[in-house]
Amino acid sequence: MSVERRLQVAVPSWLDKTFGSKVRAGLWLVSEVGEGNVFTKGQLRAAFPEVAQIDRRVRDLRDHGWQIDTRREDETLLLDEQRFVKKGAEVWLPGQSKSPKEKSGLTANQRTQVLAADSFLCRSCGIGAGESFGDGGQDAQLDVARRQVQLLDGTHETQLVTECNRCRVGGRHRQVDLTGFLGSLERLTPLERDVFTGWLNADRRDPSPLEKLWGEYRTLPAAARDAVRDAVHGTGN
Repeated sequence: MSVERRLQVAVPSWLDKTFGSKVRAGLWLVSEVGEGNVFTKGQLRAAFPEVAQIDRRVRDLRDHGWQIDTRREDETLLLDEQRFVKKGAEVWLPGQSKSPKEKSGLTANQRTQVLAADSFLCRSCGIGAGESFGDGGQDAQLDVARRQVQLLDGTHETQLVTECNRCRVGGRHRQVDLTGFLGSLERLTPLERDVFTGWLNADRRDPSPLEKLWGEYRTLPAAARDAVRDAVHGTGN
């Protein structure tokens, strides 16, 4: 018997009601959904019709290192869908189902304080809540993300930052090195440093018309980019 098969046999049945609903929800994800696959709220509730708050029990698994994405983290998902990305602690084992002492969730007041400190703007792209991305898709939603920061003394600290639903997906594992950042700042010319200081004081940087045009050019399909290059180099008819 393979190691994988032995591990599958060792996992208890999610139908065993001697386990709590959080544990059974984890077992259901492992045995019925599988890592990397999508499930719906309807499927979850159909599996646990007797548990009134089964959605919350699934969310509780995140406190044990389970990654379960919603549309907020993965914009390819529909509103009713979630993706079981990765299993965390095996909560069906003795001692593993206890909630960690330090919860990862934020209070509403803490969340508002972070959003206010960031001027209610995504700190990665600058978009505000409800604004359009300009591509006909879903409007921007803001949330609080955790960012690993290496401080000047070499220690690491988790800090909170505002990001939109799109930037949060792409920057989930982003880290900040303050020493490296300040080193790059020191290498700027006096003129570049003055420009940066202006952006810093205003806490914003509006792209120039040239930068906007370049950004739009980069979104063009290959054939359209070729047409632009031909026009710029004077080879078009």
